[in-house]
Amino acid sequence: MDIIINSLYSNKDIFLRELISNASDALDKIRFLSLTDKEVLGEGDTSKLEIQIKLDKEKKILSIRDRGIGMTKEDLIKNLGTIAKSGTSAFVEKMQSSGDLNLIGQFGVGFYSVYLVADYVEVISKHNEDKQYIWESKADGAFAISEDTWNEPLGRGTEIRLHLRDEAQEYLEESKLKELVKKYSEFINFPIYIWASKDVDVEVPADEDESSDEEETTDSSSSEEGEDEDAEKSEDDDTEKKPKTKKVKETTNEWELLNDVKAIWLRSPKEVTDEEYTKFYRSLAKDFSDEKPLAWSHFTAEGDVEFKAVLFVPPKAPQDLYESYYNTNKANLKLYVRRVFISDEFDELLPKYLSFLKGLVDSDTLPLNVSREMLQAHNSLKTIKKKLIRKALDMIRKIAEEDPDESSGKDEKEVEKSSDNDEKKGQYTKFWNEFGKSIKLGIIEDATNRNRLAKLLRFESTKSDGKLTSLDQYISRMKPGQKDIFYITGSSKEQLENSPFLERLKKKNYEVIFFTDPVDEYLMQYLMDYDGKQFQNVSKEGLKIGKDSKNKELKESFKELTKWWKGALASENVDEVKISNRLDNTPCVVVTSKYGWSANMERIMQSQTLSDASKQAYMRGKRVLEINPRHPIIKELRGRVAKDPEDEGVKQTAQLIYQTALMESGFNLPDPKDFALRIYTSVKSSLNISPDATIEEDDDVEETETESETKDSAGTSKGEAEPAKDGADEEPSDLKDEL
Repeated sequence: MDIIINSLYSNKDIFLRELISNASDALDKIRFLSLTDKEVLGEGDTSKLEIQIKLDKEKKILSIRDRGIGMTKEDLIKNLGTIAKSGTSAFVEKMQSSGDLNLIGQFGVGFYSVYLVADYVEVISKHNEDKQYIWESKADGAFAISEDTWNEPLGRGTEIRLHLRDEAQEYLEESKLKELVKKYSEFINFPIYIWASKDVDVEVPADEDESSDEEETTDSSSSEEGEDEDAEKSEDDDTEKKPKTKKVKETTNEWELLNDVKAIWLRSPKEVTDEEYTKFYRSLAKDFSDEKPLAWSHFTAEGDVEFKAVLFVPPKAPQDLYESYYNTNKANLKLYVRRVFISDEFDELLPKYLSFLKGLVDSDTLPLNVSREMLQAHNSLKTIKKKLIRKALDMIRKIAEEDPDESSGKDEKEVEKSSDNDEKKGQYTKFWNEFGKSIKLGIIEDATNRNRLAKLLRFESTKSDGKLTSLDQYISRMKPGQKDIFYITGSSKEQLENSPFLERLKKKNYEVIFFTDPVDEYLMQYLMDYDGKQFQNVSKEGLKIGKDSKNKELKESFKELTKWWKGALASENVDEVKISNRLDNTPCVVVTSKYGWSANMERIMQSQTLSDASKQAYMRGKRVLEINPRHPIIKELRGRVAKDPEDEGVKQTAQLIYQTALMESGFNLPDPKDFALRIYTSVKSSLNISPDATIEEDDDVEETETESETKDSAGTSKGEAEPAKDGADEEPSDLKDEL
């Protein structure tokens, strides 16, 4: 028995969940029978369909009672005498009619979880068609059944008494039981009560000794105050007429309802108001702020796996949402089976990138009385996960569709018709600012839903006027003949707006997307295309902007310069020097190969805590220096090289231009000191300072002499003062001189 129990359950707390769910099923059965025969419910308290929990701390007994269908002597033998024997299948076969028959059985494997906390169990049960019997067992494989003539008559139903083990005494605390009911059984259909104790103030007659003491005190005080003696006497007379009382603390007991929150997911979405959804969200998420959830989705899934679910998009992201993204298993989705809470640790229900969603899933298909570990391997979870992802993405897409700020492509009159237009205005921008990174992570992780997630992407661009725009809106603004979606990555929008890579694109009125989040570099490694359009990083090779008829002529005329410059930069690992089609005002830029890291990605990788420069070398893109053939600096350099290719000054200038372009293109300089020296040399030249001019040296000799003179004078004064001082004062003086 111990082997079976411990293999099925890894958490002792669930015993109460199992017993309450069994009680709920017993109540379900009697309620179903009462639809055709009301007399089965009986009269008075017996007709109340409820569950009661009671404690006896002295005897260490925990009792759970229901007024359900109860069990006959035969039922007790069949259901409790055999492990995992369930009465549900037989009950369903017997009824064979419509109704709520999604029952788990009066007592299945779940009942045996009681032996996690108890070493002796009594089950008292009364069925309408039999006498009251008691079943007893110590989990040793043996049990006894006898007619119960000494306990209180139940009327109908079952009472389970658990004689708790010494190590399970925590379950004799009301607070612990309340916590477990709130956690696991909050949404059970039937009311759950606990026999709760509380201290109240009660007025009782005061003792005679206390009364006489009070009188003596009154007499002494009245004798001290001679003027008010008569008034005090009259007050004493009035007091004597009224009986003396005092307030004392008394402990009283009463039935306290534990599950007053209604399971709104069992109702039709049309019947639930926005206020009820908001109230339910706050209860579920423990979020008691004034803000409403951004959106919610309430649906029922049918088919091989049936379940009901409610999903919420919180108004704000938790502060630690992305801090331990890949190291945490915490999920915000609670799993229920037939309104019984199973776990909130099922990260299999939703992928990590949707872990910010709050909500619950209630399935009638999943088995209830097995451990979380066994349930995780259940095939139905995959089906549930697939449907939840689709519904979650639809819910997020709907936020965008209902947001007037997102409807730039729609008819303005159509947008104005919405009655709650103002309330939904800016909602998707708010969502994106809070959870946009999660959508990007979804594109990286979820290949199946990559296109659907890409529709939810938002970003700023050269034509978005500071607002967020989508890929669909970008494509609608593309120029005729444009085949690629242009984008650039960097650390800030301000930096990218002034990037030399955009000069020609802006001039030709092409729109370029700004990606400023570090995760965007990873994102674009997975998002290769969208709606038949390829993505092109404008800081990499392969940029095509129309056709230039003069391109061949320019290449030929600058062939000598490009060849010479590549040789001059041999030590810089420059792969190629060529004519650029992306520059307008800048002399040159450094671009990387199409499939290597961009300058921004290099910077990100170098800033990683555990980065290894030697291992990153193979991922760095080949660097290509692109020159602007129309720029006067480049034209002048071509002329100088044609005159004298070996001119050292020209080589130094070419090196300086390359280093400047490297820095402007977003790369880190490998040798900042060398760059600084070249700048200073250039400054000397512009100021007509001779390259051989030396730095004037300091007069170190005079300073040394001055220091020695100061020391000598200090030594002399010290020598004169020494005879006048005691030996005890020498040490502080020496210490002072040292300091």
